[in-house]
Amino acid sequence: MEQEADNVDPRVQRTRRDVVDAATALFLEQGWAAVTHAEVAHRAGYSKATLYAHWPTRLDLVRASVDQMCAAVGHPQLTGDLRHDLIAGLLDFGQDLADKHLVRVFGGLLERAGSDPIVDELRERLYAAGTRSLDSALRSHLRAEDVEPSLALLVGGVLVRAGFQAQPADRPFVEDLVDRVLAAARRDDAR
Repeated sequence: MEQEADNVDPRVQRTRRDVVDAATALFLEQGWAAVTHAEVAHRAGYSKATLYAHWPTRLDLVRASVDQMCAAVGHPQLTGDLRHDLIAGLLDFGQDLADKHLVRVFGGLLERAGSDPIVDELRERLYAAGTRSLDSALRSHLRAEDVEPSLALLVGGVLVRAGFQAQPADRPFVEDLVDRVLAAARRDDAR
């Protein structure tokens, strides 16, 4: 793959970078509806013909944006202390939701869920990238069958708090959520 990138004309690489940066910025700032060939071309400073040559459909632009978002996902460093790692990861996620950018992205993908297999794949990839460190922390401490339900409760709790209740997923909320989920997992272990 690196060799392929080395063989690409630097102008083509710059065009791709500029267009994907513009599409991603539009997606984050204004949501799915803003990611059109005309708007991305205008923002990136290229012709629509150039965009259509490399990204024939709107979904191609959205896919490139999601790819960029997934590649840029950062997670707090895992320490090995499950409670600490979950709190740090969920506070980070809550902050990402608080800036409303991720809410727009999730909203666009959820609104179109089931409409196209590519949309469903993008939704799944974004979820996997965003929850990677939480999933890893849970897998290193919980039974395998407890990981997915615990992850869903944790991420869902923060998503509901920030996205639906429009309240901050602050430290007291996140600590309480983590403690409740871990207590439930431990009760299951005791059975």
